[in-house]
Order: sequence, then structure tokens, then C-alpha cells
Amino acid sequence: MAFIFTKSWDAAIAKNVRDFYDTLSEKEQRRFAAVQARQLGYGSVKYLAKLLGCSRRTIERGLAELDKLPNDPAAGQVRRPGAGRKKKLLPDSPVEQHLKSVLETRTAGDPDDATLVFTDRSPALLSVTMAKMGTPVCAEVIRHWMEEHDLRLRKIAKDLAGGHSPDRDAQFERIAALIAAYEEAGNPYFSIDTKAKEHLGKLFRAGRVRSTQAFHACDHDFPSWADGVLIPHGLDDRVRNRGHMNLGLSHDTSQCACDSFRWYWNRIGKRCYPEATSILWLCDCGGSNAANQYLFKHDVQLLADHIGVEIRVAHYPSYCSKYNVIERRLFPHITRACQGMLFDKLDTVVTLMRKASTSTGLRTTVNVIRRHYETGRNATEHMKQNLKIVFDNLLPKWNYRAIPQHATVIN
Repeated sequence: MAFIFTKSWDAAIAKNVRDFYDTLSEKEQRRFAAVQARQLGYGSVKYLAKLLGCSRRTIERGLAELDKLPNDPAAGQVRRPGAGRKKKLLPDSPVEQHLKSVLETRTAGDPDDATLVFTDRSPALLSVTMAKMGTPVCAEVIRHWMEEHDLRLRKIAKDLAGGHSPDRDAQFERIAALIAAYEEAGNPYFSIDTKAKEHLGKLFRAGRVRSTQAFHACDHDFPSWADGVLIPHGLDDRVRNRGHMNLGLSHDTSQCACDSFRWYWNRIGKRCYPEATSILWLCDCGGSNAANQYLFKHDVQLLADHIGVEIRVAHYPSYCSKYNVIERRLFPHITRACQGMLFDKLDTVVTLMRKASTSTGLRTTVNVIRRHYETGRNATEHMKQNLKIVFDNLLPKWNYRAIPQHATVIN
């Protein structure tokens, strides 16, 4: 007659035992199971193994360890001395000594930063050298050893400013004050900038995409092989957490930048902000919206006259274009949505960029501007003399307003 174990716990106690068991270390789990097996008596090993999700051998090992207590060879540690996975490359071993000697001759450092050390030897090349020295070791082991010693693959960090502006801090404080004022007044403010231009056609683009087979591109990236050029001008609506991209097909000029906002405001902006009395632009110092160009100020004035709303421009200080929030809030997501895809057709680009979104609610709209913009325009004396731009008293080179005709100037 087969033995039937009848001392099982009720469901509530069994759950408490199982939950407590899961919080223990490897050694504590098998010894706890062994204690419970001793308490329940004969036939309990199979029952506990099923309840706790361990093997019967684990509980049997725990029972054997209980018989040897209080002498515990693994006191103060989970495993007994010498147990566990062995290190593939032991410290101060002949293999490590040879590896260090090779790296000493193939390692350089930065004279201005003692913590920066780099080597031109890959794990594969080091493995070949180690084999010639009589201490063969595979490239994977060397790679792990290098990572443990913080010799990791890294890319160059673009974080050194090209210069310093003496008014940098003052302008950032000014921008923060303007944003706070516009938020309080319920007026919109936008971060604007032009993303790097793209070429239409079957030209290679960086990134990877999951697909059954690779896309095929031209073996050379000659611009002359492209079917056209794209000028992606972006606007980041900070209040609504919305992004917008206008794709120009001509040149990145001040007219293009102003037309980009004109399209957005006429079709989206004024419907979202019908009570707006002023609009704040946050933009870089150079490019199509250069702070030192009369032509840009002239085009902004024409835009303000057209939409009938004051436009205030606040430029980020020189050498600080990467602090423009659109560089972090919109452009990276546009890049992610398009990476690894061919820009073979304009419709493809529009569809891809419209998919740019985030889990925090960012959504993106896209439009194509087909107007042709001429380069080489210069501000005439007539433009300069009739410029209606109102400059701020604080840092006027970076802060000014374009007030529509017949509007009342409010200081």
C-alpha cells in the first residue's frame, strides 16, 4: 500500500511559507525547507519540493547540512569556500600579468586628464598576442576583463563649448523669466530651430530597423544622386506638448523660417491660442534666424504684420545652441522615428515624421513647404531705416519684439 502524505498546510499558511521562502538566500532556502521537512515528518520532501518550487535534492542537501550544525563551513557566506562560478581571469595570474604587460605598451593617456586612459588594441588582437606569449585566452574573456577595469567602448562626447559669452547667465535668466511671464499670461511660446538637412532618394541613412531583409541604397552617398533636398524646420509648442515639422524643398533662409511659423500659426496656432496677445520665440543665435541679421528681423516684422500678433524673440547665447529645448524634446524623437529608413519619397518622410511621439504625450504634425527661396538676399538701407523692431533694454542684441502695425506698444 502506497504511503500518502496527509500533513499538508491549508492554503493561507502554504502561501505564507512560499512567500517567505522566496525572500531567502540560496543557503537559507534549502535549510528552511529542511527544517520544515523535519517538522512535517516522513514523506514531506516531495510535498515541500512541489510547494516551494525546488528540487528534492535541494531539500536533501539542507537536511545533510542540518546534521552538521553548529559547525558551518560556509558561515557568513551563501556558498561554501571555493564554491560558485570561478573567475575566468584570476588576479595576479600569469595570464593577467601578460595581458597587463601588453597593454602597458599599447595604452596612452590624456596629459590634461590623468583619469582618461585609452588603448588601440581590440580583444581579438590581444587574444592573438596572448597566444603567442604562451598564455592563450579567448577574446570574450579579455573583453570582460577590460570592462571590469573600465576600459569600455565609448564614443566622443560633444560637450565642450566652442567659446564663452560673458552675458550667458544673464540671458538664460532672462529666458526663464520670459517663459514664466508667458505661462502666467496664457500666451504661447515656441522653441524653433532647423534640423540637419536630408536628401531624398535611395541614399544610405544611419540606424537599423526590424525587417525581413535589408533596404537597398546606393553604394555612394553623392548629393548629386539625390532626388532633392529637405530642410526640416521644427517648432516645439511647450505649452501643448506638441511638435511640428515644416519640410522645405529649397534653402534654409530667414523667409523659410518665417513662412514655417506662418503656416503653423494660420492653420494650428491661432485655433489653439485664440486669445494670444504675444508670441515668444526661443531660437539660436545663428543660421536662418541669426541674431545679428537685419534681414531676419525684417522678415519677422512682416510676419507679425501678417498675423496681427506681437512676436517676441529671445535668442540663446552664443555657443549655447544645444540648450535650445527643441534639440532634446523634439528632434531626437524625429530621428528615432526615421532611423534606418530610406527617404526614397517625400510621402515616406512625412509619414515617418508624423509617427514621432513619446509616452509623455508628445505628438507631431508635418507639412511640406514647396515655395522656392532665393539665397544671397541682403538688407537694404530702406529696410534698416523702416525697421519697426523694439529692442529690450536688457541685452537688446538677443531680445526684441516685432509689433504689428497700428498696435499699441506696452512696456
